[in-house]
Amino acid sequence: MIAQRCDLKVLGRVQDSHSLDPIAFANVYFKEAHQGAVSDANGFFEIPVLCQGSYHVSVSHIGCQTRELYMTVKHDTTILLELEHHSQIMDELAVAASAIEEATTQEIMVMDAYEISQNADKNMANMLDDLAGVSTIKNGTNIAKPVVNGLYGDRLILLNNGVTQSGQQWGADHSPEIDPLAAGKITVIKGVSALAYQGSNLGSAILVSPPKIDSEPHFHGKVRYFFQSNGLGNGLNIRVQKHHQKFAWSLVGTAKKKGDSRGASYYLTNTGAVEGDFALQTEYNHNASLKSELFFSSFNAHLGVLRGAHIGNLTDLEEALARSEPFYTKDQFSYQIKSPYQKINHHLLKWNTAYLLNEDHKFDFTYAVQWDLRKEFDVRRSGRSVKPAMSLNQTSYFTEIKYKGYLSSDWEVSSGVQLNRKDNYNEPGTGILPLIPDYISFETGLFVMASKKSEQFSFELGGRYDYLDQRVATISRDVVKEIKRYYNYASNMGLAGGGNYLFSNGMNVSYNLGLASRNPGINERYSNGLHQGVSGIEEGNPDLVSEQSLKNTLALGGKINAKILYEILYYDQAIENYIFLNPQNEFRTTIRGTFPVFKYSQTRARILGWDLTSTFLFSDTFQSSLRFSYLKGTDTENNIPLIYLPSNNLFLNVKYQIPRVGQWDQMAFELYNKYVFEQKNILSDQDFRSPPEGYNLIGVKISGERQLGGNRLNIFLRIDNLFNVSYRDYLNRLRYFADDLGINVTMGLNLNF
Repeated sequence: MIAQRCDLKVLGRVQDSHSLDPIAFANVYFKEAHQGAVSDANGFFEIPVLCQGSYHVSVSHIGCQTRELYMTVKHDTTILLELEHHSQIMDELAVAASAIEEATTQEIMVMDAYEISQNADKNMANMLDDLAGVSTIKNGTNIAKPVVNGLYGDRLILLNNGVTQSGQQWGADHSPEIDPLAAGKITVIKGVSALAYQGSNLGSAILVSPPKIDSEPHFHGKVRYFFQSNGLGNGLNIRVQKHHQKFAWSLVGTAKKKGDSRGASYYLTNTGAVEGDFALQTEYNHNASLKSELFFSSFNAHLGVLRGAHIGNLTDLEEALARSEPFYTKDQFSYQIKSPYQKINHHLLKWNTAYLLNEDHKFDFTYAVQWDLRKEFDVRRSGRSVKPAMSLNQTSYFTEIKYKGYLSSDWEVSSGVQLNRKDNYNEPGTGILPLIPDYISFETGLFVMASKKSEQFSFELGGRYDYLDQRVATISRDVVKEIKRYYNYASNMGLAGGGNYLFSNGMNVSYNLGLASRNPGINERYSNGLHQGVSGIEEGNPDLVSEQSLKNTLALGGKINAKILYEILYYDQAIENYIFLNPQNEFRTTIRGTFPVFKYSQTRARILGWDLTSTFLFSDTFQSSLRFSYLKGTDTENNIPLIYLPSNNLFLNVKYQIPRVGQWDQMAFELYNKYVFEQKNILSDQDFRSPPEGYNLIGVKISGERQLGGNRLNIFLRIDNLFNVSYRDYLNRLRYFADDLGINVTMGLNLNF
């Protein structure tokens, strides 16, 4: 019998995964041996006495996402460990582009798993709100959807694990039905055309991707808990996973509950929320060439809508628009959710099989089904508030076959065929004529993309064709009701090309040009009635035609003296037949109350702007970041501003990091400031109420990590709106009636086991 050796050494170096620079003061910990080391100024470390065996290793550093790995030590070993800095901007567009196969030259921003965990109390749109060029259009405190360079809704592609999200995303009050805590990363593509994805987009895309299941044989997981003071909210997220020889699985569950939110000086009555989600992810390796994945997610939410946004008569509505405090405001906190409110259930089942013919050719097959159920409850008389005023049921069936291969002269080609059938109908029994009609649509899409990379230059070119067959059944608003049927057929073309050049000094420049078109949304053509969630009457226009867009982007990035990192993106987008929701100089009284009237219109538009992101590295422990976004939209047909576009904003943060304090490491202290300018690119007669004044919000955060046996604990405390500023945001539809959120203290715990 050979005795186990316990005199082994493990030597190694820790470096940045992108720049390959050494990382000093990184903590390397072998859990089973209860031994650790700290890297020196050149990134080197040594574990001097170690026994033979297998170990779980944790690698952490301030400004980096903690990395977990599993390794076997049989003799003296030298290893190279790479960490990814999440607090610094990507200094090479080509590096950032590697995060997504289909976008080699377009501007990309990534929120990784660490940043997601540090914002566990937020919904997906609000998580992205501090990224340059990304804003949110909101409907109160619970409901928000992302806006990228002025585009949102159907103009923005949203993918859940590679499948275009299919739901009732037509409304400003309809948040993406996705649990961000089930994601491993969220990628924002601020480009000219997302050619590989089906949908009526005009350029930008958001990709929500689950994490890859770690290829090690032990049962592991993560627990995330948060508490927030504003709304007395609690949330719990648990992820567990295990990898067998050929089969791997991961299970994620999330539960959240909060009560009435509070502005700076009063409660926002009936703004509670309850959410329960889960996701199952499995992987099976048939052999070296064939791999299958099954993914199922379920999103379920019960969301209150501000009671003071629903007014009974014209006199009260006019008063509500002028009041500093909304009607129906109670002076005590409550978890109770009464009408008006929403109930949403969204389920996704996806099957994917990938076949690797050889190293140069790969085929992918995907089939996905989505079920989306949305019920909206209004304030109704005679006890009828328990009956939904809107009840929509949508099912979609998606099929995709893709090919990716490498040809001669280093050309990479990808192509695909996509089929999508969508069936949307109103469940009977609401007693109200539906705002959105019943419809069935059939979409067929084809795309081809080609790209070539060299050491300094990257180039891509692609095209897309989509055909839509849509059949709609509406109910007239005449005294004698009748069913009107519409048959819509449309063909859309998309073309995009771009290049990226990396100079010898590390600076890079990329340019992209894209032509795209978008069919009018079902709501833009046929909505007719009260849109409960935004407290307005909306009227569509069946005669609307497709939008045509031409977008240019120019990006510049690099570093100065290894201390200043920067990225600048300029974009200019011209849109023919731009569709927008136009406020009318009219209030209409119905049996459900009195509401402002909005109609969908078309015009010629131009949206241009620029985003600046920079990081200043004063030392290894002290840094500052600056992000600025400027946007201007113009109705060039009438020479007036475009309505409902984001205000310009500036975000500045200062972070001081301490490598180690006692048993704690990665200690970080952060002070951040967000200034949102007043939206002055608007005329006084374009809206029911003038845009609110600009506002300045200050926040602080402290965080740290420590090892608890074989487990890794992260804890953070964050205070948003530290000075309890009273403000209203221009893109919050309920700013007509109430203030936005006051001070909010959030405490979070994240445990890896």
